[in-house]
Amino acid sequence: MVFKISDIDQTQTPLLEHLIELRKRLVRSFLALAVAFGVCLYFSSDIFALLVRPLANAFPPGQGKLIYTKLYEAFFVDIKVALFAAFFVSFPVIANQLWAFVAPGLYAKEKKAFLPFLLATPILFVMGASLAYFVVMPTAFKYFLGFQHTTAGLQQQALPAMGDYLDLVMRFIFMFGAAFLLPVLLLLLQRAGLVTRQQLVRARRYVIVIIFIVAAIVTPPDVVSQFLLAIPLLALFEGTLLVMRLSERKAARLAEREPEVAHAEETPTDEAAE
Repeated sequence: MVFKISDIDQTQTPLLEHLIELRKRLVRSFLALAVAFGVCLYFSSDIFALLVRPLANAFPPGQGKLIYTKLYEAFFVDIKVALFAAFFVSFPVIANQLWAFVAPGLYAKEKKAFLPFLLATPILFVMGASLAYFVVMPTAFKYFLGFQHTTAGLQQQALPAMGDYLDLVMRFIFMFGAAFLLPVLLLLLQRAGLVTRQQLVRARRYVIVIIFIVAAIVTPPDVVSQFLLAIPLLALFEGTLLVMRLSERKAARLAEREPEVAHAEETPTDEAAE
């Protein structure tokens, strides 16, 4: 069976039916999130151990520890870990429900244009989150732990709290994942006619400044983390400009072919002339 995207439904659906459909999609998304939360809560200790690994590797062997200063802090850490992991686990279902609600209102051409962005979004997010987990966090944690030393006979020792560490890790993963969605945002703005490649090229110097400002805001206050986010974003920005240029060339070639095809269809053949 050949995959085919049907065109927009021409029938007029009452507002009440749209609201019922929206409620059905929201209920399914919530149930998926709730089921994923229950499963992740059962494995919350294992998930948290995975999140702690960059910090554990940054400490010298056998010297690292996590503390909690409130009696209920460890419990809420498990809840946060489960909810954080449940969102990622249930995201395919939530995205599918969102697409199922929006797709009937789109033309077939619009569906084909939007589908690549829908597929690229989780891939780019995972790339950004992986960069944060495997590169940025180990580098940043070793840098922060380098401030442990003895001053005036007193030892300065890092004793990170569980809640503070989890908030930092979630901030790293979410911010880096969201920042890697820059190409999707720029290409959508181009498709909507809000920006052009020429405008982005002329504004390159300002974009570079904005990228470094954003990197400084969303990362901890150290230069290393800022550069580890800013440099990939600059590469993604330049890659987006290249994709825009290729798409413009493809559109220009198609525009050149359309008059030729139309002329060939209008020109009668010898058999038709006879």
